[in-house]
Amino acid sequence: MKISLIGYGKMGHEIEKIALSRGHDVVCRIDIDNPQDFDSPEFKSADVAIEFTAPTQAYGNILKCFSKGVKVVSGSTGWMEQHRDEMKNLCKDGSNTLLWSSNFSIGVALFSKVNTYLARLMNSYPMYDVTMSETHHIHKLDAPSGTAITLAEGIIGQLDRKSGWSKGTLLNPDGSMTGTSECAPSDVRIDSVREGEIAGIHEITYDSSADFIKITHFAKDRSGLALGAVLAAEYTVKNKGFLTMDDLMDSLS
Repeated sequence: MKISLIGYGKMGHEIEKIALSRGHDVVCRIDIDNPQDFDSPEFKSADVAIEFTAPTQAYGNILKCFSKGVKVVSGSTGWMEQHRDEMKNLCKDGSNTLLWSSNFSIGVALFSKVNTYLARLMNSYPMYDVTMSETHHIHKLDAPSGTAITLAEGIIGQLDRKSGWSKGTLLNPDGSMTGTSECAPSDVRIDSVREGEIAGIHEITYDSSADFIKITHFAKDRSGLALGAVLAAEYTVKNKGFLTMDDLMDSLS
């Protein structure tokens, strides 16, 4: 499989290492210094592009991939909510192909299923209120994380007493706190922390006056995300349309 990498930072390097170990070729590497390489023959020769950039760049990068007839796997967050319907239309009938996920970790995908199941159980126990927190490295621009939002949506789909999510507090790298712990009773509050080089921690807590139940996913490093992205690319090459992590997980089970 021929892969183009869009975004050649720490994640891009980790993806490259795993892709090469699985026998794939990285034919093009695009970063902030060489956007002209979208027009290169090497980029056009790719079977799939793996895109991990900033929220402000991802949308335009994906449109460039579509214009060159290259399938895309994207893990960039902070932009999909605004463009989801457009992406689905652009991928209708397989005219373009995008597999997007807020998190490519297989562990997070399994954690998401546990989260949904627990929320379904908790629908019958209104004495438990649910809150969330996510912790990431200081370079992450969006808060709350896309993964946290996806997990919150999984809760909202199961809990009749919750209809939305809201931003809670944000602990900044300099130690300052912004945001608020106040939210509507019908919202799932998501608190955020930006600290060091933490790959990602997501915690979901159900609290009552008597006790609390907490589930946690702790990413030790970026390797799980990178492996999932390469697995997603392998799946995307063989399929068409607007694809999700659920599609990949179904193919692996």
